[in-house]
Amino acid sequence: MTIDESAPEIEAVRVVEAVPVVDTVLYDLGNVLVGWDPYGPFEGLSHGEVDAFFAETDFLVRNHEQDAGRPWAELRALVEESWPQHAHLVDRYVDGFAASLTGPVPGSAEIVDELLATGTRLYGLTNWSAELFHHAVPAAPSIGVLEGIVVSGEVGLAKPDPEIFRLTIDRFALDPARTVFVDDSPRNVEAARSVGLHAVHFTSAEALRLELVRLGLLG
Repeated sequence: MTIDESAPEIEAVRVVEAVPVVDTVLYDLGNVLVGWDPYGPFEGLSHGEVDAFFAETDFLVRNHEQDAGRPWAELRALVEESWPQHAHLVDRYVDGFAASLTGPVPGSAEIVDELLATGTRLYGLTNWSAELFHHAVPAAPSIGVLEGIVVSGEVGLAKPDPEIFRLTIDRFALDPARTVFVDDSPRNVEAARSVGLHAVHFTSAEALRLELVRLGLLG
């Protein structure tokens, strides 16, 4: 007796088997596993005073350049030259950086523990200054259980540049079709999708849990 391989039932089975099973999660860190508040290092100053510093020096844009590998000493010199009245605030941000980290994002550590229990591979890809990354694990210990982390400041690339995603895929031998990337930035999510990763826009641990259930990573 032979099987008619053109039968619809057989075709349906083939379609199901062709869909890759997601077995890896690639985490962004800031505001996904650990909270980040840029006002934290400036205790004693009003938000208006800090906003003036940010606006006049374009600090939050320049901070992205720090994430991409520029040393803080170079930014300090730039601000000292152009806005000398604000140079001490660069020092204050760097020296007080730990205060910008507000602890684990509610519910995220529990999801990491559940994923670990299922044998899911867990990695990180973060925009973070290499000089300040040592503050990450003390602020959110779940970061320390990830198998590996690509830190933008260490590799000289930063999201949403697709090249940092390609580097991460190569470094950890990831199969993009089997990997879900989680990030709170829509731009980074789109960049991840452009290189073939599943990508989830993180809004809350509860919403992420629902998506991981849908993908079959959590029950």
